[in-house]
Amino acid sequence: MIEAIKKYLYHMRYVRNSSPETLRKYAGDLQQFVRFITPPGEQILPIDEIDHRIIREFVSDMHDRQLERTTIARKLAALRSFFKFCVGQKLIKRNMARLVSSPKLPKRIPDIPTAEEMARLLDNVEPAGARQIAKLRRDPSSPRSQSELLILKRDRAILELLYAAGIRVSELTGLSLGDINERSQIIRVLGKGRKERIVPFGDKALEALRAYWPVRDQIRAEWPEGGDPEAVFLGMRGTRLESRTISTIVKKYSRMVQMKWNLHPHSFRHAFATHLLADGADLRAIQELLGHASLSTTQRYTQATIDQLMTIYDKAHPHS
Repeated sequence: MIEAIKKYLYHMRYVRNSSPETLRKYAGDLQQFVRFITPPGEQILPIDEIDHRIIREFVSDMHDRQLERTTIARKLAALRSFFKFCVGQKLIKRNMARLVSSPKLPKRIPDIPTAEEMARLLDNVEPAGARQIAKLRRDPSSPRSQSELLILKRDRAILELLYAAGIRVSELTGLSLGDINERSQIIRVLGKGRKERIVPFGDKALEALRAYWPVRDQIRAEWPEGGDPEAVFLGMRGTRLESRTISTIVKKYSRMVQMKWNLHPHSFRHAFATHLLADGADLRAIQELLGHASLSTTQRYTQATIDQLMTIYDKAHPHS
């Protein structure tokens, strides 16, 4: 069982190109299941002896502990994916986890900032960051202040590209120099399942990238032997930025600009799709740009767009 889990996680990372966050959660979910089926002092149950009743007991135990339905659904999804892999490896004949029903989840429409709110955030990344540095009463000519002012250009490029291309945070952190074509204003993205797609980006993102390149060159000059020479977005020690760092950056600037939303990197992807749809973009085209395998995944943005239009109507129409 343990060996099968190791092979599965390797497959998820290097074949399916799953994000670090997905890998972390699925690894934890599978370890929890192993602990559940292994009584103290006994050996782990062989994988071919696990049936749907054991998996159902695991789900029932989570319900008894009052875990969120979304958490239970994710853990069951991890088991289904793992046992599907085991079937493919001929370790078992059937995926027993498919016989266990997932809890019904409410259909949630993500809260999405308007185009005006996104513009306000992106236009104020550098001014708000500079004000924050000044607020701390640092000498603007000090090495630390100069370093932080340079990083503002990197952070703006990150946020601009997230919104301009609608890419996942793992796709952003995975970008290498050869993936960006400035002349054509397109990027090559390696998405889920290692599927490659081409996504355009606009003038604002291009401007932010060009302002960032000298910053990147300076970081590389200070750390010539370390880090990743091909990574687009670098930390201050020349290493490729991680998804968690991008999340911290997003939250930092949304607080600085006093956004009413609890923004995370995926919020930019939601906004990208919703704003394109609101401006008349074809749903199939948006599906291609997002890299969705199914159109039904993309269609949820239709409801989000309707909700935004209704909010605007209620505020603006005199007889609403």
